[in-house]
Amino acid sequence: MRADVLVVGAGLAGLWTATELARSGHDVVLADRRTRLDTTVRTTGIFVRRTLEDFDLPPEHLGPPVRRMVLYPPSHRDPVTLDSRHDEFRVGDMAALYLELAARARAAGVRLELGTRYLGTHGDVHLLHGPGGPVEARATFVVGADGARSAVARELGLDRNRELLVGAEEVFAVPRRSGVVPAFHCVLDPRLAPGYLAWVLDDGQHAHVGVAGYPDRYPHGLRDALRRFAAAAPGLAGVPVPDAVERRAGPIPVGGLLRRIAGPRGLLVGDAAGAVSPLTAGGLDPCLRLSAHAADVLDRALRTGDRRELARYDGAALRARFRGRLTMRRGLSLVRTPGVAAAGVAAVRTPPGRAAARRILFGHGSFPDPLPLPGEGRRNVLATPERAGLG
Repeated sequence: MRADVLVVGAGLAGLWTATELARSGHDVVLADRRTRLDTTVRTTGIFVRRTLEDFDLPPEHLGPPVRRMVLYPPSHRDPVTLDSRHDEFRVGDMAALYLELAARARAAGVRLELGTRYLGTHGDVHLLHGPGGPVEARATFVVGADGARSAVARELGLDRNRELLVGAEEVFAVPRRSGVVPAFHCVLDPRLAPGYLAWVLDDGQHAHVGVAGYPDRYPHGLRDALRRFAAAAPGLAGVPVPDAVERRAGPIPVGGLLRRIAGPRGLLVGDAAGAVSPLTAGGLDPCLRLSAHAADVLDRALRTGDRRELARYDGAALRARFRGRLTMRRGLSLVRTPGVAAAGVAAVRTPPGRAAARRILFGHGSFPDPLPLPGEGRRNVLATPERAGLG
């Protein structure tokens, strides 16, 4: 098997990068160990306003808009409600979205190899194991879109995520209720979500009930914390939980964008590159923006035949613009008692606290746009459904 680029992992980052490269005229193979892309969904699928404005996402795969954020102390009493004038969040049906993106990738010419595991790299030879047995793929570059614990990063000698949260959630349909405003409920309670948050996102069609935190701070396990939170989750009083509940779980990198995310043989995108907001743990907007940048860099390297072009894919330069959020991540990681958590929510009730919370939760700072490559204007990859590969 020969190709210009082998992309490993067919999540949002891998599908986006592969499709952009194929549309630029390159021969791309996309390998994923799953036999179906609509199984084993790990992300909550929250798209923020900046993404909704810049990317033409298919409305049939998006839930109703959410404008309200409610922050709770551990007691769940006297929460802080923040309302926006804009549609701040919409939850994607990620299984359907993956299938849509896969169809678009195939239409662009991507060779999608499902049920295929990545085993390692030796020069330009990449070892895979597909349904029919071992396969050698010869490709100029390999892209690691294989998640927070990336095997491609290990093989290429690139940086790997060291600071990880673990998260778990349950997703189920909710009945229509008159007078209920779609809302994103977040609880700051280190007993349930050490170093992060417990959440209920109820958009009026589906509820996402989840917890996440540092794995070594769950004395009785993550599932036990989720069970305890779900039993008294705010915003769902009187809502019956159906028998059909989708369960999701996975690691979340929160150490910030990694410094070394490219080398002469390939690069990393998505969670593999640490492209997740250190503070909010939101990863879909960074995923799309970094993948667009990766496609630009690889396109130029393939057209010039110069592997040194990948040096322009510089994680250290982008990481420098995350200093504030990395500092706040360290502060959140130090919240270890309910009293400190309650004091934090109390601070948000003040006018300066509300203003800061609005900037963080409703702002446009999810991920910095990479600078244009020298000698080029930035490609308008976000302007139309055709270029975005999503709408």
